[in-house]
Amino acid sequence: MIREYPLATPHGKIKEIFEDVFLVTGSVVMAPGIQLSRNMIIIREDTSLTLISTVRLDDKGLQALEALGDVKHVVKLGAYHLGDNNGIDDPFYLNRYNAKLWAMPEMKHSTGLSTTNFLTVGAELPFKDALLFSYETSKKPEGLLLINRAGGILISGDSLQNWLEPDEYFSEVAATAMKKFGFFRAANIGPKWLRACEAKASDFSQVLELEFSHLLPSHGRPIIATAKQEFSATISELFKL
Repeated sequence: MIREYPLATPHGKIKEIFEDVFLVTGSVVMAPGIQLSRNMIIIREDTSLTLISTVRLDDKGLQALEALGDVKHVVKLGAYHLGDNNGIDDPFYLNRYNAKLWAMPEMKHSTGLSTTNFLTVGAELPFKDALLFSYETSKKPEGLLLINRAGGILISGDSLQNWLEPDEYFSEVAATAMKKFGFFRAANIGPKWLRACEAKASDFSQVLELEFSHLLPSHGRPIIATAKQEFSATISELFKL
């Protein structure tokens, strides 16, 4: 039997972090024995839902998702996210809900999809009160979304992370390897992403010019209230700014 989509992997419950802004932590198997955690962020506007960094949910999770509203948009923030598994769960949501796929113009999809709506700085986004930040020096397209509410809610793909320690969705092998490569650090710049994409200090100076207080990352725990201060310290250390 050939499966059309990858099966759902272990995940938690959908949690409301801010009004109409939700997050669910799940997992992905990168290779045999290599499992790590990842987050999907959900934005609700009226009855429309936007899914950012999709994570396939099981039947119970899908029921909870559908109780929130109607899935209309899928956003892919980075071309590097999850490596060969980039966008692995996008087709499931796009086809199940006939949703639109938002991505940067240069972004390719390993699943063979085509972008329906382009993410460009200053252009329309799938929900209001938000703007797109693009890393201009990154070798692969990577963006951030800033929601202008609650003092600024920043949503990241691979660039800004906050894995403090291996969580319940990490395999032992993955936890050991990722600890060695510096992934477990508060307010971290994604180590593998930075090495592969080589974003320069100038981009991170511009990140710090954004007005934000909170971070909802695709990898790691949310940072509430202190995100800008924490990343200011990290960026200063890494880039000597």
